[in-house]
Amino acid sequence: MPWRQVFTACVHLLLLWVFAVSVVSAGAREISAEQIQIVFPVEGGHAAALQTSGRPAAARVVVQGELRGYVFSTFDITGSLGYSGKPVDILVGLTTDGLITGAHLFRHEEPILIIGVAPEDLETFVAGFAGFNISDAVSATARDLPPVVSGASVSSGVIADAIVRSARAVANAYGLAGEDPQTARLDRSSFEPATWQDLLSDGTLAQLTLRRGAVDQALGIESDEETASRLFIDLYAALITPPRAGQNLLGRRAFERIVSRAGARDNAILLAANGLYSFKGTGYVRSGVFDRIQIVQGSRTIRLVRDGYTNLARIAADGAPEMRETGVFTLPADTGFDPLEPWRLELFVTGETAEGGVLGSMFPIHYVLPLRYRLGETRESAVSVAPEAKPLWRQTWENRTYEIAGLVIWLTVFAGVLILQDAVVRNDRFYRWSRIAFLTVTLVWLGWIAGAQLSVVNIITFSQALLSGFEWELFLLDPLVFLLWGFVAVALLFWGRGVYCGWLCPFGALQELVNQVARWFRIPQFTVPFVLHERLWPIKYILFLGLFAVSLGSIELAFRGAEVEPFKTAISLKFMREWPYVLYAVVLLGAGLFIERFYCRYLCPLGAALAIPARLRMFDWLRRRAQCGLECKICATNCTVQAIHPNGEINPNECIHCLNCQRFYYDKTNCPPLIVKEKRRQHREAVARKAAAEEKSKS
Repeated sequence: MPWRQVFTACVHLLLLWVFAVSVVSAGAREISAEQIQIVFPVEGGHAAALQTSGRPAAARVVVQGELRGYVFSTFDITGSLGYSGKPVDILVGLTTDGLITGAHLFRHEEPILIIGVAPEDLETFVAGFAGFNISDAVSATARDLPPVVSGASVSSGVIADAIVRSARAVANAYGLAGEDPQTARLDRSSFEPATWQDLLSDGTLAQLTLRRGAVDQALGIESDEETASRLFIDLYAALITPPRAGQNLLGRRAFERIVSRAGARDNAILLAANGLYSFKGTGYVRSGVFDRIQIVQGSRTIRLVRDGYTNLARIAADGAPEMRETGVFTLPADTGFDPLEPWRLELFVTGETAEGGVLGSMFPIHYVLPLRYRLGETRESAVSVAPEAKPLWRQTWENRTYEIAGLVIWLTVFAGVLILQDAVVRNDRFYRWSRIAFLTVTLVWLGWIAGAQLSVVNIITFSQALLSGFEWELFLLDPLVFLLWGFVAVALLFWGRGVYCGWLCPFGALQELVNQVARWFRIPQFTVPFVLHERLWPIKYILFLGLFAVSLGSIELAFRGAEVEPFKTAISLKFMREWPYVLYAVVLLGAGLFIERFYCRYLCPLGAALAIPARLRMFDWLRRRAQCGLECKICATNCTVQAIHPNGEINPNECIHCLNCQRFYYDKTNCPPLIVKEKRRQHREAVARKAAAEEKSKS
């Protein structure tokens, strides 16, 4: 009945109010010695705590007249709520050096923690934060953090976020994070409710509104009156490190999750927009860098990268409009970003002239931190200059040193195989098993682990960069892909496109290995009639040229069309994707069970793109005989992708340089010319032996 529902709701509200009052009251009274000893153990057990005070409220722990640290309640500091939306209160001890001495779950109403989790498991998890340095991120190594509670991983994460965020708020407020409380600093702890309009009015949110006409005018493009009036983009930017900004815009849980997983001195900005234009674009999916936006502060330019990006479903602030796209970008401390100094967000827009050329223009949003988010007294005479940060690409290369070294060694070994290919293929058993081993490493390590799957998207991105202003840094951000492309570029001139397609393409390796398994299970193989086969070749070239043509008008549409490649589904995302994409990849692999490398033969736009410059190759490494295609067709019959014409000619556009034909070239038991040659040799030797025997008998 309705009155029962009303009564239940009232009881719940009353209990919630009683709980909140009791927690706040407990925070305002003197903390007992037993509680201090739990979260702030002191040798000998003699410690005193002054009543909670200050902003945020924290009790000072004093031992023999010396300040050792603080004890505080996460609910007092951040109003911590559990995953269910009910309050969670944790007592935490923090030393003056920024180390958590202990944590105790004082009170909670999380249903999953009450019903399905053993109390001792929960206590072990919370107590495991002892020794954690708050200058680290929650996403630090596993040895720095206690393992999550089995069966309550989400609630465990919420508790962890509350502990770390509260500890950092106390550290920043009381000068434990390396900052003098009297100097100018960012307010990282204060919170008060604010609406979308409040944040817009006081400068927390900066706004840029562009109409199509203004953009076309900046690009030098003519547009009619109706087109000019359309909204191009309505873009908002905000520094969300201060809780008043971040917690109101993101919501409590999302804000705690982002802040606690960042470093103690990191910052974060929110971007949200409506309109026709996407500030994110799609280039970051492959390159890892958002190529339409960047942060500029003084002489420093900060590129926004995928690793620091968090997608946001909606804006939580009251009165916020529905946004077409939103995102949070974390700015690590080593970028040199100073939240107290003015900065600007630059939005890049490209367009096409009537003659087909590409133009670009930049539109800035200037941001100045509102005074309400500044704490302490500014020392005008002491101007701190942030150390020059390393370029992002250099940091990426340094962080992936082992992977880079592994790839260089791997490519060096492969180059040796190509140069010494005659020696490799002479031993049939060695060749076959070494190729299977090589393709396995290509698939598992290069593809699934290292993520170095090349794509036609890389070629489209490169061509667009040449048209709109080339920057090496964009391509250096993925060192493995950069090195792989460098090797492929050289290989195209020496060996042709088959070097990559036949040996270094993870999806190509997956197709061949799957087909090899099919052969072992005696699944029948179909040979496409050559007349039909050669008429299916142009499909992949049409796909590539179509994607390239579309990219000249809309790079976004081109990237969508590039989904004809199953690489992202099968290699990058390891089939963890929406079912239509997975089904498409599985269908292609299924076709490859019966026709080896079906996708490579007829549909791969990347293979087509590589085949075009490969026509310029300098050497022909594949040996042929005069009898090939005339007296003998064994190589053509056994070519894995039917790249050999009936007349014996190898089509370099279709050859994957698998060396299978070279195996037969040196096989004295299968190659007819070699068999004839061997018989003639044996005949000559027999004649010579007979002649020698006759000569001996005469003597």
